[in-house]
Amino acid sequence: MTTQALKTQIDHLVVAARTLDEGVVWCEVTLGITPQVCGEHEKYGTHNRLFKIATPRYPMAYFEIIAINPNASPEKRNTHQRWFDLDDVALQKSIANQPSLIHFVVNTSDIQLSRNTWKAQGLDSGPAVHANRRTNKRMLNWQITVRDDGQRLFQGTLPTLIQWGKPDAADPMRLHPRNSLPRSGVSLQQISVTHPSSDKLKLAFESVDLKNIEVATGDANITVHLQTPKGLVVLQSLGL
Repeated sequence: MTTQALKTQIDHLVVAARTLDEGVVWCEVTLGITPQVCGEHEKYGTHNRLFKIATPRYPMAYFEIIAINPNASPEKRNTHQRWFDLDDVALQKSIANQPSLIHFVVNTSDIQLSRNTWKAQGLDSGPAVHANRRTNKRMLNWQITVRDDGQRLFQGTLPTLIQWGKPDAADPMRLHPRNSLPRSGVSLQQISVTHPSSDKLKLAFESVDLKNIEVATGDANITVHLQTPKGLVVLQSLGL
């Protein structure tokens, strides 16, 4: 049952790369576009590139290519593990071969209520951490669930929760990064997940009013269909 007043939707897809340069080359070869330069996350020692993939079905969606920043200042690093399992040895070994889809993030209207709803179901996605990133126009602020161990749950098929803007912002979605991204020529057509514990995933999605994601029983996997300059491209996480 959906918790009253919650609204949740796809925020962004996450592709991890060994280096950001390798992620850009992968994007150019695979999707046919060059993602624009974006920013750094000092707290977790990562940096990224983004591009818009929004459609009427997924109006706020964008795409993130993320990598560990070799130039990040150790003094500013969070003492916890990096988000999205980026410190995980098995994941690092896999993306050393090529960048890979590893996760997705969903934007929720009340991150504390959403995480507590999941926690009541035995799903601890971690505390809501305050984070920010400076752009050439403004400072972006958000809250995001990050476990101290940095782990994604259900092999990445349970999304991370995010809420944009400062807690007292009158219109936090006005400061969503998608609003400042130009059209990329890539659009998200469909996203689906499979997992042996699909019933738990379905309950988790429904309880925060997360829609437009197909859930089925099977090996752990995220599948996304993207319309691109190279035609229809299908990306899969394959349990990574």
